[in-house]
Amino acid sequence: MEYIRSKDIYLLMRDILKLIHPRPMEHGSRVAYMVYLMLREQGRYEEFELADIVMVATLHDIGAYMTEQGKINDMLRYESRDSMAHAIYGYLFFKYLSPVPDLSRVIMYHHTDYEQLQKVDYEYKEIAAYINIAEKMDIYSTSMGTQFDIYMFEKMAGTKLSSEGLSLFYHLESKYGIFEKIKSGEYKKELDTIAEYMIFNNEDKKKFLEMLTYCLGFRSKGVVVDNVTTVCVCDDIAEEMMLPPVERETLYYSALIHDIGMLAIPREIIEASRKLEDEEFKLLRTHVEIAEKIMQGKMDNEVLNIALAHHERGDGSGYPHHTKDIQMNMPQRILQVADVVTALVNPRSYRKDMPKEKVIAILNDEASKNRLKRPIVLTFVNSYDRILTRVKAEAAEKLKMYETLNAQYELVSKKYKI
Repeated sequence: MEYIRSKDIYLLMRDILKLIHPRPMEHGSRVAYMVYLMLREQGRYEEFELADIVMVATLHDIGAYMTEQGKINDMLRYESRDSMAHAIYGYLFFKYLSPVPDLSRVIMYHHTDYEQLQKVDYEYKEIAAYINIAEKMDIYSTSMGTQFDIYMFEKMAGTKLSSEGLSLFYHLESKYGIFEKIKSGEYKKELDTIAEYMIFNNEDKKKFLEMLTYCLGFRSKGVVVDNVTTVCVCDDIAEEMMLPPVERETLYYSALIHDIGMLAIPREIIEASRKLEDEEFKLLRTHVEIAEKIMQGKMDNEVLNIALAHHERGDGSGYPHHTKDIQMNMPQRILQVADVVTALVNPRSYRKDMPKEKVIAILNDEASKNRLKRPIVLTFVNSYDRILTRVKAEAAEKLKMYETLNAQYELVSKKYKI
């Protein structure tokens, strides 16, 4: 079953990362468009290959969400002076978490001077060189406005930038009016058309969605742990209750994306070590509606309907739609229980993880009030130790890549004295 189209994987990645901060993705889209035109003009790649390159070029600054959180508003600064940190993190992020690791070094080298890049034995180094050109064209044209001169980088030709690439860009600007298309927004339609050529199998799509959930770590590592826990608890309860394979798979994808709207919530609210003010709590609750707005039309409707109901309750006291038990299906109810379990068994900034007895008491109380479905609660409680043992093991395994990425970043950072 196809839960999401290949094109929508790209659009979802781009639009969800905009929730954290729009600038890197808007910049990335413009850069991807320029690079696409340059490579298409050369005729060396098929359209489906160019589509993959567009994906990577759009996300070439993904590392900045982790390493340059305080500087994203000053694109010129972090691109011109502090480029190594986000290039390394972005490279590692794609290498370990994406289904296209062979293109990850494009991100690593996209700030490397052309002279140095020529010494590198890498199949796609030309793409990195073109991203370098496109990036400078975009950042400086945006920063300088009417004072920008397309030929201002000519003095870098053959040293910092590719002479061939610059000549090609000048030709394309004359031929297509790149900057005018960007200014008018026309380029966005062309990018969406390119995305139609993206071809990912189900495993690739799954890996991209899992990669997207790791982006939650840009807000808080605790949110990543919570997401992994919820996925594992859902799967185990679904197995215990013998849900059909199709429902179980649908539930898996729903659990995977259920908290993606948290990317739009400020870190100080997510990690607050105190009780939230009423307005802060209202803002926190908007993560469900934000997720709906971003994912509507991109994800399978059943997956989305399950994910968006994770804060609804059987007595109608949940949010955002106050849906009652009779209106909900079994996967929705399982996700609700798993989400509550996750909130109780994992530590919070204001408390430690709760002991087993207290977790069970709260779950039973919620079931007695018809807020959570009692058979699902009983399924979890009856296998509490076994489920949590499995959850911890699977969570540790799934988080291993995330931790490996951060450990590798620390090692490389020391090497480059970042």
